[in-house]
Amino acid sequence: IFVSAFQNASRQYDFQAPLTHAITRKFIHDSRLRVVGRDEADLILEGVIRDYRLKEITTDKDDETTQFLCVVLASARLTERATGKVVWEEKTMAGETSFYTRASGAFLPSVRSFTTEEENRGASEALEQLASDILYRTVEPW
Repeated sequence: IFVSAFQNASRQYDFQAPLTHAITRKFIHDSRLRVVGRDEADLILEGVIRDYRLKEITTDKDDETTQFLCVVLASARLTERATGKVVWEEKTMAGETSFYTRASGAFLPSVRSFTTEEENRGASEALEQLASDILYRTVEPW
């Protein structure tokens, strides 16, 4: 499989590299498909990051937000390189997670630079979840 760099149509700067790296890493770790260059690949994975959304979930007694829902929306397509046949295509895939504004504990390493470390971690987790969904959508039919 060749994982093409995802395009970024969202208003957030530089989402494409973290998502593309996460997807590539998941395919390498899974090892059911070997990640190769475009000319060697049987399958080509392409996609577009469509949107990034942040929604308040809970507030405290002072009406300050204490928990957010972080969502990254994307579309993706897997095609056979030799024939151009579309194996699968999803117009809307979502990676999402919630995070607290004053969180502590273990999170994934940050892949973005937002105003707060909590949002940075939330976006990172949403991108990781989206990468996992793309991996599973690709390998589960086999």
